[in-house]
Amino acid sequence: MSSNPRFANPLDMADDEYMRRSTFTDQPVTYGAVGGTQAADLLYYPPKGYKPLERSIRLGSGDERFETAATALMAWGVQKGSGIQVTDVREGTGVQYEGVEFGPDGTPVRMRENRPEEDVFADDGTPFVRNGMTAVLKIPFGPFKVSAPIRVVYVVDEPHRRGFAYGTLHGHPESGEELFLVEQRDDGTVWFVLRALSRPSNAFYRLVAPVLAMVQRRYTAKYLRALHPVRSA
Repeated sequence: MSSNPRFANPLDMADDEYMRRSTFTDQPVTYGAVGGTQAADLLYYPPKGYKPLERSIRLGSGDERFETAATALMAWGVQKGSGIQVTDVREGTGVQYEGVEFGPDGTPVRMRENRPEEDVFADDGTPFVRNGMTAVLKIPFGPFKVSAPIRVVYVVDEPHRRGFAYGTLHGHPESGEELFLVEQRDDGTVWFVLRALSRPSNAFYRLVAPVLAMVQRRYTAKYLRALHPVRSA
């Protein structure tokens, strides 16, 4: 039985919510703070044991720049533009988890209606990122490529904000989550925002943490350049 008295009812909506979340995530990610990169104060209050990161870069201004950058982003443009191969892409549920709807008195009423996403593709046929999608990122490291399995944990699709976050799966060098977001601000300027929380995933990667941090810094710099209209080589 849930410790929350609001769920102490015969329908046991807490269990229903848990089952819905389990179906949505499909395979478990390797960290507990799912959705943590949505927090604007992540830099100040990160989950215990995790290192927060937030960087941003101006991409230009205007509606056309926003649409161009957002379209590239949702077709894995940041990863591909950074020299990372996106492999073994598998479609997700395409369903945004909505949670429980509560009445005015705070009691649970029903599960919110899910909003299935439509299949959207880039001009070259690449499917746009969707909720629940999984992939294996092949990250160049000297003469080798490191495999980093990930799962998309949420998608942002708003008039002036578009992006997604993925969480790490078993086999990834790190444990945590990264958000990639393009937003058009009130003054018309367009920005790419990168927000992340991470820590080494196991004892081996903790041992080589300085190397892991160096690689992360290098790819953070590449991510910030990937969508820029005058990207350097």
